[in-house]
Amino acid sequence: MKLKKPLAGVSRRQLLVWSGTALVSYQAHAVTIKGVPAWQPFDDSPPETFDQAGYLFLNTLEVATLTAIVDQLIPADELSPAGSECGCVVFIDRQLHGFYGNFERLYREGPFEKGTPEQGDQSPLTPRQRYRIGLAALEAHSQSSYKKSFHAITSQQQLDLLKNLETGEINFSEISGKEFFDQLLLNTTEGFFADPLYGGNREMVSWNMLGFPGARYDYRDYIHQHNKDLNLYPVSITGAPEWDQQGKSS
Repeated sequence: MKLKKPLAGVSRRQLLVWSGTALVSYQAHAVTIKGVPAWQPFDDSPPETFDQAGYLFLNTLEVATLTAIVDQLIPADELSPAGSECGCVVFIDRQLHGFYGNFERLYREGPFEKGTPEQGDQSPLTPRQRYRIGLAALEAHSQSSYKKSFHAITSQQQLDLLKNLETGEINFSEISGKEFFDQLLLNTTEGFFADPLYGGNREMVSWNMLGFPGARYDYRDYIHQHNKDLNLYPVSITGAPEWDQQGKSS
């Protein structure tokens, strides 16, 4: 079909975007679209997930160290289990194993300059490199200070080391202590609140804690129901697993 000029109210770009299987009829200044576009969710950019069991990037000592760290950042309390129980370590491992770990989707050429606070971290190190270097350096610091691995020292000693990383009082030769701490905190938070599809937020514990109903398709039935408990259980991007209104697996 060749058009000399766009239909009223419809641009050429819109016509190109619509599926080639759609039929366009123009009657009485109205456009009717018939047919279903050949498209499925995530066709262009599917979520990166991994079905393999076990850890895919982190080694045994790194898992032990990171487990202790995320449990300090998200300790167990009356609101939720500890970070590791919520899947934060699994989430970070999967992220490091995937394209995020190598920054495959970011510009990676120099020059590398110290960024402003608005620009964020401008380090040439990828997340994989940061974790491998940072966890090894933290382990060496713990061994030097306490003659024990980080995961084996007391909870208070772990907390003190992390506070010193956060304030920049502890620095490592290959990575800034504060930048490493910021990376740990960011990824732990992501693992706690992200969709369970990515390995964290087990049993949607954080969503249940917040009352967040998840990735539901349509809220039109609820948009005018103000200040009411809607009793909506959280739903993953995948629509599964199914949960009852108490947040327990059905």
